[in-house]
Amino acid sequence: MDLNENIRKALNHLSPSLVEEILTIAKTQEIPKDSEILREGQYVKMIPIVLDGLIKVFTRHEDKELLLYYIRPNESCVMSFTSGLRNEPSKIFAEAEEDSTVLLLPATKIEHLTRQFPDFNSLYFQQYNLRYSELLDTINHLLFDRLDKRLFTYLSERQQLTGKNPIKISHRQIASELGTAREVISRVMKKLEAEGKLKQHSNTIELL
Repeated sequence: MDLNENIRKALNHLSPSLVEEILTIAKTQEIPKDSEILREGQYVKMIPIVLDGLIKVFTRHEDKELLLYYIRPNESCVMSFTSGLRNEPSKIFAEAEEDSTVLLLPATKIEHLTRQFPDFNSLYFQQYNLRYSELLDTINHLLFDRLDKRLFTYLSERQQLTGKNPIKISHRQIASELGTAREVISRVMKKLEAEGKLKQHSNTIELL
C-alpha cells in the first residue's frame, strides 16, 4: 500500500472530497525520536496530523516542564491549530516521543478547509473535546493526587502508548515532565519498588 493509500485509510472518517483536498495541499514528513517539532514563541506554519508514532506536547517554565498531552496516530494538535489559524506564536512545545510519520497541513490553508468542508470542523471539535478532557485530568492529578499515584499513572500511560515494558527513561526526564525535582522522583520510585509495583534496572523501569 502506497503512502497516499495509508493516508486515505487514516482519514477514512472524513469525506472523500476533503481527503483528496488534504492530499493535494499537505506533505508528509518523517520525524526522528526526540526531535523538536515546535517551540514556544514560534509561529505555526504547519498543522500536524500524526499518521504513525507519538508526539508529546508540553509547557516549560525556567528548568521545569509539564507534560500536557500526547498526540497519537490519527490525532492532531489543537493548540497548533489555534495558533496557526490566528497567526499567533505558539504557547507550547512539541517533540517526537517516538520515530513518527506526520501529515503537515499548511496553516495558510486552514481557513479554506474550515469554510469549504464541514467535517474538517468536526474533526477539530472532536480534538478540542479530547484535549480539554485530558487537560482537566492533568489539573485534577496535580491538585488531588499524591505524587506516587501520579508517577505510576504516568508510567502506565507511557507503557500503553509505546507498547514497551521495560520503559527506557531517566528519573530526570520523568521529573521534568511531571514538574518536580529528580531527587523527589528517585525517592518515590524507591517507594513504588518497595511496594512491588515496579522494578528499576540500570537504565529502564519495568512495571510489574
